[in-house]
Order: sequence, then structure tokens, then C-alpha cells
Amino acid sequence: MKVGVPREIKNHEYRVGMVPAGVHALTQAGHQVYVEVGAGLGSGILDEDFEQAGAKLLASAKEVYAAADMIVKVKEPQPAEFGLIKKDQIVYTYFHFAASRELTEGMLKTGAVCVAYETMEDKRGTLPLLTPMSEVAGRMSVQEGAKYLERPTEGRGILLGGVPGVEPGKVVIIGGGVVGTNAAKMAAGIGARVTILDVSLDRLRYLDDVLPANVVEMYSNAYNIREEIRTADLVIGAVLIPGAKAPSLIRREDLATMKQGAVIVDVAVDQGGCVETTKATTHSNPTFIVDGVVHYCVANMPGAVGRTSTFALTNATSRFALEIAKHGWKEAAKKWGEIRTGLNVVGGKVTYNAVAEAFGMEYAPLEL
Repeated sequence: MKVGVPREIKNHEYRVGMVPAGVHALTQAGHQVYVEVGAGLGSGILDEDFEQAGAKLLASAKEVYAAADMIVKVKEPQPAEFGLIKKDQIVYTYFHFAASRELTEGMLKTGAVCVAYETMEDKRGTLPLLTPMSEVAGRMSVQEGAKYLERPTEGRGILLGGVPGVEPGKVVIIGGGVVGTNAAKMAAGIGARVTILDVSLDRLRYLDDVLPANVVEMYSNAYNIREEIRTADLVIGAVLIPGAKAPSLIRREDLATMKQGAVIVDVAVDQGGCVETTKATTHSNPTFIVDGVVHYCVANMPGAVGRTSTFALTNATSRFALEIAKHGWKEAAKKWGEIRTGLNVVGGKVTYNAVAEAFGMEYAPLEL
């Protein structure tokens, strides 16, 4: 199979869809890999590194898309790329379709086969291709939240860990999955007072066992969320319903009860956000303020730490890229449940029910 790796063009996106080790594995298996010139520079990977691994460099994205049977990316195709995608071409990347009707309709029109990292589910019910970026985003959420709590960025002027004689800041984390757990570890590690909320009692019992004593586990419901955010310095939205739009758990009117200069980091922004006032921002313009509350809603947070994120992501994605290249998407989907659950849009049809429900579109079961 001919595999293409274009340069990412989303705002301040420094990751790349494949590293030289992945190129080497594919070429050793008899496949051809085309990489756009400069695709790896944001992750510290030189063009010659890809060449030495067996890739052929192409000067433009247009050439890469034209040459490839399968495109391997990190972020969803941007509108400028829609016209480059061919009918029946496999596009293997993060899509987060439920957050964007424009993207969903754009990919439906291409007739491409869209394999979405974020919905690929294994036999244990975990999301192996979402997990590494959730780990990065969870840890970054505290790092970014701490920065925007500083007074020059219009935050409260709070040092999350405090100092002797001054109490530490309070961090409220909504969601106890991979993002929330990693956020709690980081916040607790710097000495903040942490509350983490989740709807699963079993998950809360697990978190109680593994997290340190300065983390309080609490059952998540509307009342508890509103009570906790009133006294929070930093709120982290870490809610995920795989493939579906995130539920709105913090309402606009709730902001008036929060401290002036408090910060919200909505990691769920890729799926539409779990705060009513969320709107996607970029690394070049990451925050906005509503009712005195600073909102950080960057839709590709891990892109800022491109090298760490690229290697963490491709550790998980490369083996499935090999399977798709070896067998084609149909046979690979029969062999691997992860690939089957990753098929969101195929041949102009929505094949993932949560995406269809998000926009009132017709759902076409993959078997048909």
C-alpha cells in the first residue's frame, strides 16, 4: 500500500502522523511511504531522518494526497485539505466528528474511509489511541491552568502549591478518566487541594486507592459540581463520551458564582466542551474571559509539546497502520475490533451512531 504523511496545518500543530520507526516498519513490510517535506520539523524530526528510514519526500501536501492510498495524520483534515482527499482513500487520524458539522459534511462529500483514533476501542473497553494524548492533555491542563492563574494573564494571582503560611490553590476536576487522573496527579504533586468528580462509584473507589491524600473524590452530579466550582481557583473539564458531543455540565449562569480570575481549562473542547461558554481557541490566542472567568479551550493542547506527543501517539497508532496497509481496511476491520470501532465515515455514510445522533444524520451500520 502507498501511505502518505502530510505536514499538519492546524494552528500551532507541531506533531506529525508517523516517526522514522513507523516508516521503517512499513517499508520493510513492502509498502511505500511518502512524507511531505518539513512534516516532522515541529517534532524535531528531520527530512533526512525519514529518508534514511525509507520514505520518499514530496514537496507538497497535494502530491502526498495524490500518491497515497492511505493518509496518516494527527489532527482532522482542515477545509483546505478536503479537496485533496480522494474517494475511497483511507484517512487515519483524530477526527472528533461530533464537534463539527462542517468536518463531518466535508468528509462525507469526499467519499473517503475515515478511521478515527478517538473511537478505536479494545476488548477491555479502553481507547488505546486516545489514551496517550489524554495523558499529555491531563498533565498539560494543570501546567496551563497554573500559568493563566497568574495576574499578568488576568488570573487570580494564585500559586497553586502555595507556600508555608499561605494556603494552596484549589483545583476541581470534572471527570475521573485518563485526563482527570493525570490532571489530579499533577495538581496533587505540586501541593494543590484537589477535588475530582466522576459518575462511577467504582472509579472513585479506584482513585481513592491510587491518588494521594490531598485529593478528595466526590460523586459527580449537578449540585456537587456547582458547589465545588464556587470555591475553585482552577476547574478542569475532563469529560468524555467516546465519539459523542460532551455534555454541558457548567452553565453560563454558574460562572457568576465563581471567583473572579478563576480559570477553566476545558480539555473536552475537542468534543464540543463540557462548559456552556466553551469555544475552541488556538495556541496563538488561547484564552478568553466570560463573567470574569478565564477560559482556556485550545483544541489541540498536546500539539504544543510536539516531540513528546508525537512519539507517545505513534507508539499506539503504528501497529494499526501496519495492519490496514497489509490487509486493507475491510479485512483489517474484521481482524481488529479497534479498527472496526474507529470507522466513523465510510463512502459517504456515517457509520458511527454517536456522530449521526450529534447532527440528526442517517446512521448506516458498518455491516451494510
